Amino acid sequence: MDIRLVGLALGTFAIGIEGFVVASLLPEIAGDTGVSLVQAGYLVVTYAFAYAIGAPVIAALTGALDRRVVLAGSALVFVLGALLVSISPTYTLLLIARLLIAVVAGLYAATAQATAVAISEPHHRARAISVVVGGTTLAVALGAPLGAFISSFAGWRGTYLFVALIGVLATVIVWLLLPRGLYADKMTLAKRLSVIHHPGLLPALLTMLLYMTGGFVVYTYIAAVAVEGTGLAREYMPLVLLAFGIGAALGNFLGGQLADRFGATKTVIAASVLNAIALMLVSWVMTLPQEIAGAGLIALMVVWGSIAWMFPPAQASRILAIAPESAPLALSLNYSALYLGVAVGSMIGGLVIANLGLAYLGTIGGLFPVLGLVVMRLARSHRRERLSIA
Repeated sequence: MDIRLVGLALGTFAIGIEGFVVASLLPEIAGDTGVSLVQAGYLVVTYAFAYAIGAPVIAALTGALDRRVVLAGSALVFVLGALLVSISPTYTLLLIARLLIAVVAGLYAATAQATAVAISEPHHRARAISVVVGGTTLAVALGAPLGAFISSFAGWRGTYLFVALIGVLATVIVWLLLPRGLYADKMTLAKRLSVIHHPGLLPALLTMLLYMTGGFVVYTYIAAVAVEGTGLAREYMPLVLLAFGIGAALGNFLGGQLADRFGATKTVIAASVLNAIALMLVSWVMTLPQEIAGAGLIALMVVWGSIAWMFPPAQASRILAIAPESAPLALSLNYSALYLGVAVGSMIGGLVIANLGLAYLGTIGGLFPVLGLVVMRLARSHRRERLSIA
């Protein structure tokens, strides 16, 4: 395997750890900074908004620069952001640091995929992208549980020091091994967004947003669900995340296989239905006696992780089929829709906790994948209607 791709994947691995481990750290962060759990959840909300909105803007501004400089620079700023989080004495400074991390994380992820294609032979490009994206999958499966484990003896600040260390390694490898002179065509933000007018793309992006909204109504507050909702000891949080990560790795593989065999749209529909059921089961698990609720949640996390991660590869296939001539731009908008869903879901989850209680998170979250199916159905009906008129 090309060692340069490993360096790129190491960066997405660090970014993935930071993005997915924070959910398990929220109660600890809330206690340390003197804010409520809902306020701590805003760390996820603002991060996701910054990633979704800030990343395309900064990518447009840096589009004409050498990719080696962009990648190493964004990785270095990510490291500085992680270090700033680890020493932040106040919630406000912590919030600012995560906003900084979000913007450069989005820039790095998009540039890393484009660079993987640029340095690979044409017949190895799909494999190269899968290596870079695999860094995120590995972060969900192993990195986030490891980060949660580190926090159990070194605190949440120790976890961020670990994330910074991985980021340093990625920065060094990228700078030393990537060739100079890799440039992309400069593209304005308006040009990037113009692809949204492609027929069928906007409903597909809305489906992604709603799907992710439902999942992150629950996932952002999974530590509270596990500890307060099912009575699990906090020491079991690495196991909870590991269970989800194992499921995610399996689901990511299944999603691609099922989309190739049965079609991307059918896979997206199946994942949406199953995700709605899995999310509602989270609320049901919290009604069980605590003697079995914790074990039930851990088992459910494997199933939910598998279902939740079946969706992204199938959704990406749908996006490519809808706008094949604008694939990079369309996929970048798909990522923006994903992170907008993370933000909206985290915000709604906080409102549910504040007004209804933890037990309603899964029930409310399960409604959003169903709404995504409604959008798909309406879009299909509109398309048929338009074709019949034509």
